[in-house]
Amino acid sequence: MEEELEPHDTKAVDANEEASSAPEDSSPQQEKSSNNAEEADVGFSASCLTTAELQQHWRAVKQEFRSVKLLFDIPTTRIIDQKISKYVVYQVVVIRSGSYDCERVAIERRYSDFLHLHQELLLDFSEEMEDIVMPRKKMTGNFSEENIAERRVALRDYLTHLYSLRCVRKSQAFLAFFTHKELKPSYDLLRGGRFSRALEGLQKVLVLEEKLSSHNPTLVVPTLCAILVCQRDLEDSDAAFQTGRRALPMVRRYELRQYQGPLLEALVDLGYSLGLPVAQLQDELTRAQDSPNGQVSEMSLKELVVQEFV
Repeated sequence: MEEELEPHDTKAVDANEEASSAPEDSSPQQEKSSNNAEEADVGFSASCLTTAELQQHWRAVKQEFRSVKLLFDIPTTRIIDQKISKYVVYQVVVIRSGSYDCERVAIERRYSDFLHLHQELLLDFSEEMEDIVMPRKKMTGNFSEENIAERRVALRDYLTHLYSLRCVRKSQAFLAFFTHKELKPSYDLLRGGRFSRALEGLQKVLVLEEKLSSHNPTLVVPTLCAILVCQRDLEDSDAAFQTGRRALPMVRRYELRQYQGPLLEALVDLGYSLGLPVAQLQDELTRAQDSPNGQVSEMSLKELVVQEFV
């Protein structure tokens, strides 16, 4: 069983139990149609996308139709003892099961963060959460090793129970619990021109968003665009171009017009600087700007990004 593979008897929850898996057997004609659909969705010419990149994108597309399981763990804690306050910090890890997850990003949250999440969720899902109990603090002994270990397990199970509710795991409050504390300082660093440190925080958040937002892949687009801005300002044009190409298929598929023009413009500029063929991207940008169906943002990608968390 999967639980036996993880320490602390971590529980697995089916994050998409109602979704059907992709068929294992398919005819050559079906495979050909799938490949054609894949290339059409990506939208890059063969000179812009390598076979490996096409395969990577298609694996991501198929992943949307698979049953995804996430494991929650709180492997360690630490006590913060300040002059005016003393509290416990819990290290939270989100793990994608089913295959080896090499990106086990850890975040730290206080008990008050869990309590705030619980109160926010109750505002919208009180009926659905009537059987879920928030672990409580004890009147005494909150900093004893025994009580901390007991609460660590209880909070881990609490996250597992929350994630078992479809409405909760799709809520903005649940996602924000895992990402907001890291995103806000990262955007502050970006606006202050401290791109290296901002990039570090954004990449950490991206790993979490990709695991938690399988129901809505567009949630990672703002973070990918912010990462691109950091990489470009750090003069890592190749990495910035690759990041933009990860975001563009989602921008196209879900018609995220707010990002369409700025992202295409950034990719065209980066492509020119790298000596890559960008005629197709330039044509797409021109069509987007001339389209009567929707207003394309006239801001640059950086101007769009810095508005986040203002």
